[in-house]
Amino acid sequence: MGAGGLLATIPPVIPLFPLPDVVLFPQVALPLHIFEPRYRKMIADALAGPRIIGMTLLRAGWEHDYYGRPPVYEQGCAGRIEQHETLPDGRSNIVLRGLTRFRIVEEHAGEPYRLAAVVPLRDASGDEAEIDAARRAVMAAIGRAADGPLVLVIKPDVPSDVFVNALSQSLALSAVERQSLLECGSVLDRYRRMLSILEFQQLERESHPGPSEPTVH
Repeated sequence: MGAGGLLATIPPVIPLFPLPDVVLFPQVALPLHIFEPRYRKMIADALAGPRIIGMTLLRAGWEHDYYGRPPVYEQGCAGRIEQHETLPDGRSNIVLRGLTRFRIVEEHAGEPYRLAAVVPLRDASGDEAEIDAARRAVMAAIGRAADGPLVLVIKPDVPSDVFVNALSQSLALSAVERQSLLECGSVLDRYRRMLSILEFQQLERESHPGPSEPTVH
């Protein structure tokens, strides 16, 4: 599935988990700690159903209405709860696996957490040769930034769509940069956008030398 990937099936209405600094990508795992009462209920409800929640990024200024309905980016990523651990005090740890990008159509009321009608989004197909070339260019840019032997915990032989999504979630990027990668409509566009970000970071390092090399977690 290096070019476009399959479109995962998700419910037409899903709970939203908006956060200020987290962006989930399809096929990538994300550990989360759940402690707010409204999100404890969200997780309990999800576990009793299809185990799916939608991660969305809060827009700037969210601090003024965090416990209400602060604005979020229109596109997010739905994930399925793969692991769940309830702690003695009611908090919990989960591992969410990204399924598919989505676009919010409208929000629904009825729960202490946010619910939204969503439309799943498929990455457009692309030319495999162009994708492979863009992938090599991205890896070369990461290698230049590392200033030494490049060691990745992401296996290099994974499909191109999984690879770029894992990089998008793992590299030291800002939340807004991650969101811009999520909103790319194709795997090729995501590689090209990442290359643009990495090249800009390289220019920044050359202009302001310091310990700011991108890292992969």
